[in-house]
Amino acid sequence: MKRLLFTILIILVLPVLYQSTPTETLKLKVFDYLVPKQDPSGYFTILNITEEDIDTEGGWPIPRQRLGEIHKQIIDAGALGVGWVVSFPHPDRFGGDEFFAESLRYGTSILASFEYPNQIYPKTVGTVIKGPDVGGMLSKGVVQNTHNLRTNYIQEGISAAPTDVDNLVRRIPLLLKTPDGYVSSFGTEVLKALTGARTYIIKTNDNGIQEISVKGIPPIKTDSLGRKWISWVDTFQTDLQEMNVAGKFVFLGITAPGIMPQIATPTGLLEPHKIQAALSESILIKNSPRIPEWSLAAEILIFGIFVSLTWLVINYLGVVKGLSIAVILLFTTGFLGAFSVQKGYLIDFSWTFISQIITSTIAFYINYKKQYKLRQQIKKQFEHYLDPRQVKQLQDNPSLLKLGGEKKEATFLFTDVRGFTSLSEKLEPEEVTEIMNKALTIQSDAVQKYGGMVDKYIGDAMMAIFNAPINLEDHRSKAVEAAIEIKENMKKADLGIDIGIGINTGEAVIGNMGSDTRFDYSAIGDCVNTAARLESATKEVGKDILIGYSTAIDCKFRLKLLKPISVKGKSQKLSIYTIDEETLCQKEKEHTEVKWVDHQRRKQRKIKND
Repeated sequence: MKRLLFTILIILVLPVLYQSTPTETLKLKVFDYLVPKQDPSGYFTILNITEEDIDTEGGWPIPRQRLGEIHKQIIDAGALGVGWVVSFPHPDRFGGDEFFAESLRYGTSILASFEYPNQIYPKTVGTVIKGPDVGGMLSKGVVQNTHNLRTNYIQEGISAAPTDVDNLVRRIPLLLKTPDGYVSSFGTEVLKALTGARTYIIKTNDNGIQEISVKGIPPIKTDSLGRKWISWVDTFQTDLQEMNVAGKFVFLGITAPGIMPQIATPTGLLEPHKIQAALSESILIKNSPRIPEWSLAAEILIFGIFVSLTWLVINYLGVVKGLSIAVILLFTTGFLGAFSVQKGYLIDFSWTFISQIITSTIAFYINYKKQYKLRQQIKKQFEHYLDPRQVKQLQDNPSLLKLGGEKKEATFLFTDVRGFTSLSEKLEPEEVTEIMNKALTIQSDAVQKYGGMVDKYIGDAMMAIFNAPINLEDHRSKAVEAAIEIKENMKKADLGIDIGIGINTGEAVIGNMGSDTRFDYSAIGDCVNTAARLESATKEVGKDILIGYSTAIDCKFRLKLLKPISVKGKSQKLSIYTIDEETLCQKEKEHTEVKWVDHQRRKQRKIKND
């Protein structure tokens, strides 16, 4: 439930952050990186009037008669036309306005008016709207050129460069809306002049502008505000001295400092004429990048799928497998982003990518804390009952401690101290405690030595499991061997007490009994109860060790078959065995092909070797 609630929280909170300015800035930076670099179309060139040119002409403003002469030189050099991205708001102090205006009628000329919030609008252009009149970006007004330059014989376009949230110019509107209608961007007005078109066709829907068509040019895909994403191509540049403009339309502007404002773009500071040239180039580029109208829906869908999957795989597949799949999902997100840009679609995968990293980190931390807590619980539960190597194995594979347990075959060993009551009556409590601690230590050490686990202490009794939680090869013989060592070491310790041992094998439900946070590892089954009954029967039979048939059937020790006994809870008598170093068990007589291990011989060899 906690994981589900946190998943919902992640999905709700992260989209809110998506709308923040830093996230929007990051998205734009990613687009800047992913947008492929395009080659110039070859239709345009940039002519820079440099600081040196202005000094040569005697400073700024250059007399307009001289500008008219420059215009004629450009046309005579073979240019298709000239776009003057220069402001002429005031009359020429040298009286050259008429000459300049007349010169602009020589060839194709376009003048720029610059956006400025003074409520003066340039002349509108002919438009045909196919769809609802949803508008576009509103014009703030312009700084107009002088009256004699604003004639019907000279085309005019607005040099607008709105910025994004990070104050960089990336998208330029092809058309701007005014109270009187639409005005065209300078760059698109250039294309209309070159194609001889008189009208723009604007295709819209309820979401906004979809595309703009100009005669002779394929429909131009835009965003809902009619903006075109700029591909910053390296358009050829020339100067007045070279005048390498034959067969090209010229974007003319001033690069001398302090005259024309420089505009910040992802590629650096650029003058207005270079930005308008980039806009015209971008319109002619096939698969020029754009933000489609369905981008937001795609971004939300991709975000929901990939972030949710990242959270789920880490939480439910574990840290190692989950993180591996999460990394694959990250690479998939990056690939989809790059692929969409290659197809001309700018879809924001950056926040999904970042959210995946954030989600992975949080999920990893939660799982790490959970795993660390579980490892500490396992250590606390088993460090006194298992070999340290076995404890580490459990810590590395907690699945072995399946909550609720699993059905598994194991051998169970029960011990109980004889003479404990009489001992307690003779000695002080501290002395009794010391003796019992020594006795239980001897038993625990033997169990751990042969791969078993001390399940619990019950007063002066002990329960041990062989083959759980760690799989143990030949667990029957290991349990018997542990019993033999317990008997021998208790005798050597001479603690004044005896011990009875019962051993039985069978299937039982073994595992964690409890909750996710608090559990007790134990075993439940009839074979467990039988092992305990065999230990109790050692007093009646007069043997220190009693072994059930299910253990003896596959035990690699010489065992002695005893007279069947009746135990509590069993309707039939049990076949029981004990350790006998001289007499072969009945099983050995029946199955001579089995190579039995003689414990006595092994002990003698050990003594000899020592």
